[in-house]
Amino acid sequence: MYITKDLVAASATPLVLGILADGESYGYAILKQVNELSGGNLEWTDGLLYPLLHRLERLGHVESDWQSPEGGRRRKYYRITAQGRAELAEQRRQWAAVVDALHGVWSRTAVLPPIALEGGTA
Repeated sequence: MYITKDLVAASATPLVLGILADGESYGYAILKQVNELSGGNLEWTDGLLYPLLHRLERLGHVESDWQSPEGGRRRKYYRITAQGRAELAEQRRQWAAVVDALHGVWSRTAVLPPIALEGGTA
């Protein structure tokens, strides 16, 4: 399924903050988790994720440090801050309002008769 760039962009911040609310993570693991959570419908690239992480860090929503796990390679790990948790709560409120509005529209239109198209078919 193709998901438009606008919808991907709009959902990126709450997705990343939500993932980091579960615990710290590094870039590749975040990319993989987004892909898994979306059933493969969201395939983010480095070019989307890292500028977002840097912006969230500048805003104070996440912080990072370099770690070298035993036997592993050095990676930059990101974690959500208290300010990031407050932003995530606000994002959840906003998305809930959008989802409720969409459900309202879709539930009304689902019972409407089909629109007649030219040629007499719906």
